Amino acid sequence: MEPIVLSIIIGALSLIAGIVAGKFLFAKNTKKQVQEAELQAQTILKEAELRAENIKKEKQLEAKEKFVQLKAEHDKEVLDRNRKINDAENRIKQKEVSANQKEIALDKQLKENEVIKENLNRQIEVVNQKRTELEKHQEEHIRRLEKISNLTAEEAKAQLIESLKHEAQTQALSLQQEIIEDAKQKANKEARKIVIQTIQRTAAEQTIENTVTVFNLETDEIKGQIIGREGRNIRAIEAATGVDLIVDDTPEAILLSSFDPLRREVARLSLQRLVADGRIHPARIEEVVDKTRRQLEEQVMEIGERTVIELGIHGLHKELVRMVGRMRFRSSYGQNLLMHSRETSNLCAVMAAELGLNVKLAKRAGLLHDIGKVPDEETELSHALLGAKLAEKYGENPAVVNAIGAHHDEMEMQYVISPIIQACDAISGARPGARREMMQQYIQRIKDLENLAQAYQGVEKAYAIQAGRELRVIVEADKVTDGDSDKLSFEIAQKIQTEMTYPGQIKVTVIREKRAVNVAR
Repeated sequence: MEPIVLSIIIGALSLIAGIVAGKFLFAKNTKKQVQEAELQAQTILKEAELRAENIKKEKQLEAKEKFVQLKAEHDKEVLDRNRKINDAENRIKQKEVSANQKEIALDKQLKENEVIKENLNRQIEVVNQKRTELEKHQEEHIRRLEKISNLTAEEAKAQLIESLKHEAQTQALSLQQEIIEDAKQKANKEARKIVIQTIQRTAAEQTIENTVTVFNLETDEIKGQIIGREGRNIRAIEAATGVDLIVDDTPEAILLSSFDPLRREVARLSLQRLVADGRIHPARIEEVVDKTRRQLEEQVMEIGERTVIELGIHGLHKELVRMVGRMRFRSSYGQNLLMHSRETSNLCAVMAAELGLNVKLAKRAGLLHDIGKVPDEETELSHALLGAKLAEKYGENPAVVNAIGAHHDEMEMQYVISPIIQACDAISGARPGARREMMQQYIQRIKDLENLAQAYQGVEKAYAIQAGRELRVIVEADKVTDGDSDKLSFEIAQKIQTEMTYPGQIKVTVIREKRAVNVAR
């Protein structure tokens, strides 16, 4: 047991000695670390103090610079304020000097005005005296004139007034003519500019259609089949279509004659189908004509729809669209009605754009202005009034209705686009080659022009020249004066404008020639 106890005691002692030695070593190391930390802290403090000193010096320097800058700005503002104050003082002094000068000048002017007023009063007194003396002399002069002329002053005044009245009428007529001519020149210049621009910007094909359509055949043998036994086929075609078929010696051709282009088109298409099929007899003819008529109605609708789409017109009633399509198969004085209406529509659009008006409304009215020429049923109304009635029936704008009804002056123009439609309709119809006129109508119009001029007193002869575009009136020189010539020209032009219908315009020229003839014997 003793060795074990001894070992335990030795171990305990060794442990105690180790613990003591460890504490000694730990205390020594701790003291060393504390000393190092103190040295490091002292170093950091010294560095911080040095850095703080540097920062302090920098801030002091910046403060000095800022102070110098603020002081300079303050000095500058003080100088500017002093300069402005000095300028204001100088201006005030100048105004005071100027006001003093004006006051002196005003006093001087008042004194001069008083002098002038005194002089004026003296002159007025002299004038009144002279006027009194003049009135006395004038009364005496009038009494002498009355005694010499055996006329009283009132009678002489009446004669003078009558003479001056006649002279004033002549001068007024001349002045009126000059004013009218000047206004016409200015208006015509602007109107001509717009019309020319409109015509130049609108290009349209012109077609002259007849009342006869030629149906070409491959051989003359087919003529016999079309005629049929004892002419029954040709009679069936004429009865079904309302078109006259003219079969003559013209080789490989048959003439289809009718005033209605729609009927001629039905007859042409029906003949084309019958000839291609080869079966030509009355029953087959009626069947083909009926089928062709239905297909043509569909084609009419397609033409109308295509036209309104190309012109950019929307919301048109279907019946009006159909009437637009029917225009393709109508003509006016030989001019295709649809081509005329399309051209009028484009002209109206251009002219409305030039004048700053509603382009879509003008284009719509231009297209529909002649729908009264393609009614389903004939009436006694004129085409303009009938067209207005149809447009109103199918819900068109009141401006469009008025433009349609007034384009031949059969209604009062209530909207600004109405005269544009009338002008564009005349432009389209008056183009060279656009229409043809019956010779009898042309000759009658020329005669009416000449007779209208010859009805005036003092007219010796009247000649319509240049296809009725100019009327030359020759007057008797001893009955018509130069002043009367101007008046006569104006009156004839006004009467032509109100009483006659004519395309374009008519120039009226009055010619007065004085001839003095003597014979030496």
